[in-house]
Amino acid sequence: MDVPAQPLTVDEYEPIAKERLSPDVYGFFAGGAGDERTLLANRDAFDRWVFRPRYLRGAGDPDPRTSVLGASLGFPLVVAPWAFARMAHPDGEMALRRAAADAGCLMVVSSTSYDLLEDVAAAAATPAWWQLYLATDRGFSADMLARVVGAGFGAIVWTVDLPAFGLRHRDTRTGFQMPMGLRGDDYEYDPMIAWEDLAWIRDHAPGLPVLVKGILTADDALRAIEHGASGIVVSNHGGRQLDAAPAGLDALAEIAPAVQGRIPVLMDGGVRRGTDIVMAMALGASAVLTARPTIWGLAADGEAGVSAVLRILRDEFINTMALTGCRTVAEITRELVAPAPR
Repeated sequence: MDVPAQPLTVDEYEPIAKERLSPDVYGFFAGGAGDERTLLANRDAFDRWVFRPRYLRGAGDPDPRTSVLGASLGFPLVVAPWAFARMAHPDGEMALRRAAADAGCLMVVSSTSYDLLEDVAAAAATPAWWQLYLATDRGFSADMLARVVGAGFGAIVWTVDLPAFGLRHRDTRTGFQMPMGLRGDDYEYDPMIAWEDLAWIRDHAPGLPVLVKGILTADDALRAIEHGASGIVVSNHGGRQLDAAPAGLDALAEIAPAVQGRIPVLMDGGVRRGTDIVMAMALGASAVLTARPTIWGLAADGEAGVSAVLRILRDEFINTMALTGCRTVAEITRELVAPAPR
């Protein structure tokens, strides 16, 4: 791909990042599990839908603002958690946090930022959310949650799709090693987590909403509601866990009608354009999460690169709202999309 001096799309940041990262670190960020079928499916899913634009609605200056669980968003994008962001750039999570806040976005801070928890929280004035893996040592997790509450995080995003690590063959081939020094030595993920643990998390994070991340079926979405989840994130972990899992957008199309608006439904997986954000919201998402684009921006140009990626996505989102006739986010509804002709 020929990359212009100033990238025009978020995809144009990836080759810049690839040049600046070692092959093993690039593979860690770029790769998926198994044959990477799900990694590719996350993007392909957006090709299965087309817009049904509505004109003559005075939508030339749309309002992209929204809110999720009391958090105000300049536009409906959340920076997804990604482990070991400092491998992409020394400023790591701090740069992601500042850029997200400046763009009016939420950031879900990775639990591998445990050692920097309070610093990341204080890096911007706006709230952030904390991503949680439950540890086998529940005392360690209890201490973490106490620190999260004390630092002023606005929600807990419990990632549940890691009872075992996906078979990430790129990492095996390059000899990638997890940088264990970036996390607490006692942080061993619990492979035996169950629905009952949701109540434990809520008890140890009083007052904070808890979202369950990694939901891929309507049945599990309804179970999340039954067990007191405040929201869910439809996610296949960026294609990095179970290969041949459903694409995020496909799972969203099943899950959102079942939830019927009882709790916010967010989604991730393959979001690369403003059109993707509008399409996901039309299929029932309250907001979307994206990770790799912000990592590419971070690797390419630190905080400025992340800011540029988020600015591209925001501009594309507003442009798509105008061109589809949506004056507000509330007007992005299911009638706006249809299955693509075959």
